[in-house]
Amino acid sequence: METGKVTESEDILFDSLQALYDYQPITLTTYGAPFTYDLKSCPLRHEHTQRCAQPVTISLHTPDTDAANWALHASSIWASSIYLADHLIDLNIQNHIAQKSPSSNETKSPVRILELGASAGLPSILIAKLHPDPDAVLVTASDYPDEKLIRTLSENVEQNGVSQSCRVLPYAWGSDPAVLLDRTDGFDLVIAADTLWNPELHDIFIAALKATLRKSCTARAHMVVGLHTGRYTIESFLTKVIQSGFDLESTSEKESNGELVRDWDVSRAEEEDERERRKWVIWIQLKWTKQYVVLQG
Repeated sequence: METGKVTESEDILFDSLQALYDYQPITLTTYGAPFTYDLKSCPLRHEHTQRCAQPVTISLHTPDTDAANWALHASSIWASSIYLADHLIDLNIQNHIAQKSPSSNETKSPVRILELGASAGLPSILIAKLHPDPDAVLVTASDYPDEKLIRTLSENVEQNGVSQSCRVLPYAWGSDPAVLLDRTDGFDLVIAADTLWNPELHDIFIAALKATLRKSCTARAHMVVGLHTGRYTIESFLTKVIQSGFDLESTSEKESNGELVRDWDVSRAEEEDERERRKWVIWIQLKWTKQYVVLQG
């Protein structure tokens, strides 16, 4: 089953580039173009697997932005977003649901998931599609407060019938997170796809992580990023983020169209070319340091 399908002419172009030149695209579609995602394998376990008995399809339109915000590069479906959608099982959502199970005298609390820089919203919408009960999982898809971008993201959520468990909110990194938190103590999971390509935005992105991830030993942030701006950009982020109260639980290099997994190694920058870089995504999993949780608590 195909992972993602764009318009026919673009499909042919992407497939030809990969087959003839071993060229892995980092983005798919242009603004306004339709995109269809078919779930390849169900990331749910045990009693929830019947939810994947039928094919799961997500239909999206790629957002446009105002001209002043073209530098956001939000008008594409990024390959890292597709990889994240393909590997939702690595978010361990079922474990988070189990951790939220109340004792006899407690009220059940849903697992709260935030996507930063959601663009078209593929991972958020897919999570909400697989977890339609808002008492179990609540998803917030956020992106820069650009009218066209937020309108298309909202329409994608509506079109896929997940409004009950997925909301859309505008949010500029580094700004007051009150609109996202809605009187809660933060999100159990924060996810992001290809949000590290511009090192000038690392500080406000880390500020957004610090402001939104729940101050708990069980809370996690997951970033899936491509190598199109090089390894040193990612290494710069990793250096800054571990100085900000986070531990790197894992940093892995994953073959974008395969099964190979290897440890992160910035020194590979000296030997790989662009074609090789395009074959990999980096999956970064963050948690709070114990000391930071204690201090904040």
